[in-house]
Amino acid sequence: MRKLTYFIACSIDGFIGDPSGDASSMFSFLDEEYLDYMRAEYPETVAAQGRAALGFEGLANRRFDTVIQGRGSYQLGLDIGVTSPYGHMREYVASRSLTESPDPNVELISGDLVAKVRELKAEDGGLGIWLCGGAQLAGQLRDEVDELVIKTYPQVYGSGMPMFGSDFAVTDYALESVRSFSNGVLVRTYSRRH
Repeated sequence: MRKLTYFIACSIDGFIGDPSGDASSMFSFLDEEYLDYMRAEYPETVAAQGRAALGFEGLANRRFDTVIQGRGSYQLGLDIGVTSPYGHMREYVASRSLTESPDPNVELISGDLVAKVRELKAEDGGLGIWLCGGAQLAGQLRDEVDELVIKTYPQVYGSGMPMFGSDFAVTDYALESVRSFSNGVLVRTYSRRH
């Protein structure tokens, strides 16, 4: 059984972006030490335009071979002309508004999202599944998330887009590891308690 991992960047106060979803202020923390970590541990989570700029092209996927993102997250790439931001993986976009995929590598999920994720998790072999975001998608899939990898940037937003856009419900996770960086970033990994 494959894991669904919500691998996400957030502020200290738990926001993954400003009220419109913009998290570009977090890019200021991409120093050499942190990029070396990302290159070694999560190279596949860097989108196409960043892979070229940061020298991640040609790096093998380490943890994920499938990515699921919401329509809002996907739109960020479309806005700059990128129709397959994670072409080095199987790409799924959950959307009720897109009726046709703008790229042959991107499969749209317009029906039962939970059923599709369960189908992907039940596949044999392969690497894991990365839940890229955003908040509404994470909220819909909260009961399916097996692992949280939270990159916490030393910023406070005050308000914005929460990690999970859903109703109140308590879900317990166990802390597996914490990695701290000299730039103040923390990467915490949690596994779901069953």
